[in-house]
Parts: sequence; C-alpha cells; structure tokens
Amino acid sequence: MTQTASPSGLPPVDFNDWSADFEGFSRRLGDSFVRYGFCVIAQHDLDLARIDRAIAASQAFFALPEAVKRSYVTGVGGQRGYTPFGVETAKDSRHFDLKEFWHMGRELPPGHAYAPVMPPNVWPAEVPDFREEVTWLFNALEDFGLRVLQALAAYLGLERRWFDDPVRDGNSVLRLLHYPPVPPDGPNIRAGAHGDINVITLLLGAEEAGLEVLDHDGRWLPVNPPAGSLVCNIGDMLERLSNRVLPSTIHRVVNPAPERRGFSRYSTPFFLHFRPDFEVRTLPGCITAERPDAFPEPITADAFLQQRLREIKLA
Repeated sequence: MTQTASPSGLPPVDFNDWSADFEGFSRRLGDSFVRYGFCVIAQHDLDLARIDRAIAASQAFFALPEAVKRSYVTGVGGQRGYTPFGVETAKDSRHFDLKEFWHMGRELPPGHAYAPVMPPNVWPAEVPDFREEVTWLFNALEDFGLRVLQALAAYLGLERRWFDDPVRDGNSVLRLLHYPPVPPDGPNIRAGAHGDINVITLLLGAEEAGLEVLDHDGRWLPVNPPAGSLVCNIGDMLERLSNRVLPSTIHRVVNPAPERRGFSRYSTPFFLHFRPDFEVRTLPGCITAERPDAFPEPITADAFLQQRLREIKLA
C-alpha cells in the first residue's frame, strides 16, 4: 500500500550545461533518471512566447461546444484528433481519468511506408492558428528530445547520436491535455497511476500542482518544477531497451486542493517514440551477471505500442 506524498521535489538539472558541460549534464540527467525515472530540466531554450501561443490555441479548442469537439473524433485508438472526457483509463484501473485531449502526430509525405500505422492529422477549422502553433510545438519538442537522447546515449556508454536512427520518422505524439474543474470527491482522479509507453516524455505545464511520482519507498513524490522548466521521464520502451537501468516510473495527476478545484489544468506531454519497425532489443551493455536480461524476446515498437493501447482502452 502506498503512503502519503513526500514534501520534497526533484532537483532540477540546468540545460545550459548541455552546451557548457555536456559530460556533467549527461551524468546529472542520467543519475536523476536512475533515481526517480524523472528529471526536471531547468533553463531550457524553447521559445516561451510560442509555447504560450500553442497552449492558447489548445485552450480555444477545448472551449468549443462539445458537439464541435466530437466532430474531430477520428482514426483508431485516439491516435489523432480529439478524445472526449472520460475515455482513457489507466491500466488496471476501474475509474476513467478526468481529462480530454487532442493528439497530433508526425506529418508524413504521401506514400510513406509508415502511413498504415501513422494516420494523417486532422485540424480544427474553428481555431485558425491551431495548426501552425501546435505543429511548431511538436517540432520544437522533438528537437529538444533528440538533444536529451544524446545525453542519455552518452550516459549508457553509446555513441552520442546512437538514438538518431531508431527515432527517425518515429511514431511520436503531442498530446494537448485539458483537465476540467474537478467535481466533488469521488473515485476518479485527473490521471490514474500509470507508466508511459514510449521512449521519453517531455512535459510542459507541470507548474500547476498535481503531478506525483511513485518513489522507491512507496511514497508519492510531488513534482513541482520551477516556472519555465520542463519535466522529462523514461517510458516503457526505453526501460525495456536499457534492461531497467533507466526505469519507467509510475506517476499520476491527483485532484487539486479544494480552493483550486474550480480551475482547469492544461499540459502538453510530447511522447517521443521509436519508428514503428524498430526492434526493441536489450542493449548488450546493460546486461551483466548482476543484471541478467529481463527482456530476452525482442519486440517491434509498433507491436509494443498496440499491446499497451489495448490495455488503456484506446484500442
């Protein structure tokens, strides 16, 4: 049984060191992931004004009438477009999450080999700048994620750009999240305890309280990053690839204090994925006598994704 939350937070890692002290940045980043499965990255170089515009575009969409929003429910498994409130349910949970969201994926050229598993995006005509601003955010977070992966490659003893090929044309998804005002106490929370499916997740918007990480001792640790920071966590695919050297940690978004229950919460997680046909096979350097291979059977990234989407009722 888990215990109450610890009052402490995760110590931030300064992204300025990615250029000034790459070896030190890589070590501090990797150590945070080994300890928590999460890292708070401070002083990132993403354009804060553009981030605000993308979030404003998402807020404009979520403010539309329900019938209009539901006209953008499309595709399979919520891969693109709108997913209504009350659909997604954390694995093994009996209660749906208190959220609605929009998914944007990679824009592929006509005839691309991955088109059968990466459908085209849809765009809400009612918000004129939505496509431009949200596409910018997708691209900016992908570029930032590639730099984070360079540091993780170095931490794992790999060539610095080892991840470039596995994530090229990856099935990455930007999720625009809206947690509406919370109703009176009940069994549902904003996001039930879960692990992420992908390689790494980059999260903007965690300054609003609620995100908690399950620590080794069974306590829920609040993640309260400084303003302008970004939260990053390891996904199940990278946990599998690294033989649990980099753990995918269970996390949740709890309901706010009573005085904040009348306010919405917005966040924008970017789920960085491998390309669909990449074979997730344990890295030899992560297998030792003390840490035998926990995942001896390789699996393609797409097969793993489809398996997990079924578990959370999105497929």
